[in-house]
Amino acid sequence: MSWKTALYNYVHAKNQAELEGSAAPLEAHVTDSAYVRTQDIRVRRLLSSYQDRDAKLLRGETKLRLSGVRESGQGIIADIRLHRYLYYQIGSTEHVEERIETERVTIDSMANRWQVRYTESLQAEKSLSSRQRGFLLPEPEDFVEGLRRAPSLPYINHSILGGSAQESALRKIIYNRAKVVEYAETWWEKPNPKFEEFEVDCTNFVSQCLFAGGAPMDYTGKRDLGWWYAGRRGHQELWSFSWAVANSLQSFLSHSRKGLHGHIVHDPRELQPGDTISYDWDGDGRFQHNVIVIGKDANGMPLVNAHTYNSRNRYWAYKDSPAWTERTKYVFVRVADEM
Repeated sequence: MSWKTALYNYVHAKNQAELEGSAAPLEAHVTDSAYVRTQDIRVRRLLSSYQDRDAKLLRGETKLRLSGVRESGQGIIADIRLHRYLYYQIGSTEHVEERIETERVTIDSMANRWQVRYTESLQAEKSLSSRQRGFLLPEPEDFVEGLRRAPSLPYINHSILGGSAQESALRKIIYNRAKVVEYAETWWEKPNPKFEEFEVDCTNFVSQCLFAGGAPMDYTGKRDLGWWYAGRRGHQELWSFSWAVANSLQSFLSHSRKGLHGHIVHDPRELQPGDTISYDWDGDGRFQHNVIVIGKDANGMPLVNAHTYNSRNRYWAYKDSPAWTERTKYVFVRVADEM
C-alpha cells in the first residue's frame, strides 16, 4: 500500500465517520488517538444536531486535491484540500451542504505499512482580536500576523470617496437581499480578487456580501470608526476594523443608526437571506466569527454561507465546527431594509 492509498483511506474514513456519527472508521487509519477522540466528539455532536432537526443523513461525498507534498524523515507531509458534500433530507426536501477544508496530514511508514500519524487543520473559525486605536497607521503585529495573506486591487465605494457623500446620504437605499445571496453563492468557495483575502476571512466575506446588497460604506478614514474598505496603499491597510474583524462588525451592525444597520432578534427563524449571525465561541462577550444567511431549510431555520472554513448551505448552529463549545453564544442580526 502506498502513502497515497493511506491518504485516500483516511479521507474515506473521515467521510464515513460523519455519516455514522462515530469516529470508529478512523481508528484503523489514524494512529493519533487524541485526534480520533476529538473527531468522535465532533461527529457525535453533528449527528445529534441532525436528529434534533428531524433530518435524515443520506450520503456524503469528498473530493480530494493535493496542494503540496514533501518528505520528512520516514514519512510524507501532504497539504490537502477537501471539498465535502453532505446530503440530507427533512421531510420530502433534500438539502446539500458544502464545505472546503484544508489540512496538513503526516503519513508514516511503520512495519512496511503506511498510516496517517497526525493531521492538523490549516484553517481556524476564530477571528483574531484587534487593538482598535488611532488613524491609518500600520497595525501591531498581533493584528497583522495571520490576517493579511494576499495583495489585491482595491474595490472602492467611489460614490463616497469621490466627494458625493452628501448626495449618497440623501438617497434612500433599499437593501437588495437577492444581490447579497447572489454574491455569497458566487464567492463562497474562492476569494474575489478585487478585495484583499485574509487568512481569517469570515468577516471580510460578510462585509463584501453586505456591500454587494447595496449597503453604503461609512467612510471615516479611521480604522475604529465607520464601516469602509479602500484596499491598500503600499503597506498601509485601508479598511476599518468593522470590515474585517468579527467583534467589530457585530458591534457596528448592532449599534449603527444610519447607513448600514440592523437590530438583534432572538429567534433564528426571524432571519431572512442577507441577515447575519455572529458567534462567540467562548461565551466571553467577544465575537469571533460571522456568517451571511442565504436561505432556510425545510424547518424554516437559516442556512448560511461563510469563509474560514468556506461553507455553503451550512446549518446556522455550527455544532460541527472545531471552534464550537458548550459556551457558544449567538447574535442574530436583522439587517435593515432601508438605509
